[in-house]
Amino acid sequence: MRAILYICHGTRVKEGAKQAAAFIEETMPLVDAQIQEICYLELSDPSIAEGLARCVQKGATEVIAMPFLLLTAGHAKKDIPEELKKAAQHYPNLMIRYGRPLGVHEHIVDVLIDRMKEAAPFQEDACVLLVGRGSSDPETKQDFDQISRLFKEKTKLSDVYIGYLAACEPTFEDALYELAAMKSRQLFIVPYLLFTGILTKTMDREVRKLQTEAEVHLCRHLGYDPMLGQILAQRVEEAFYEVPSCFQS
Repeated sequence: MRAILYICHGTRVKEGAKQAAAFIEETMPLVDAQIQEICYLELSDPSIAEGLARCVQKGATEVIAMPFLLLTAGHAKKDIPEELKKAAQHYPNLMIRYGRPLGVHEHIVDVLIDRMKEAAPFQEDACVLLVGRGSSDPETKQDFDQISRLFKEKTKLSDVYIGYLAACEPTFEDALYELAAMKSRQLFIVPYLLFTGILTKTMDREVRKLQTEAEVHLCRHLGYDPMLGQILAQRVEEAFYEVPSCFQS
């Protein structure tokens, strides 16, 4: 019997973990699997090992492990596979297929634009700061550059900039204060983050300290959107048919 194990990052902010679980629960009806479980890499419960155990207890003989992350970086490439490999040692006959994160997708960019429109109507000369989590993995930066280009193409805005909350430059703080000094009439800060967490709180705190004459809008995180749910379901389906089994003894 096939099971889906959705693996979220986890957060110290309980509301963020609740948002992740609610998103996945909205998506579950789109996926053809009787067993569907949610777990977290860190900071939240249940763990990956506990999630895998639940799948097996319910009768799973094959598990699709889905990293519920925006981009492919260290967590998707190293941390989650390592945890899966350790947990899989207890189930030598269990087949595990490992899916891929949401990745670069034009519909995710559409949701980013929707979040900006929710904050306020944007003018032709609006300035936008796209804010990513950041990673030491160069692929993440390449992907985020591609997202920025798609955002520019879709909005027809020329002033679209990037800032990172960790591990990459320019930092969010440096980009924010530099753009605030440009005296644009409108400044939209658009987080490329799935849910509420420490990072969104950090952004809010920095924006509140900002002294500028610009009309500043801190847009909300991506959160659940039917388009994003469809992408997650699509990634699950890809793993059904395209991903070879791994972690099988």
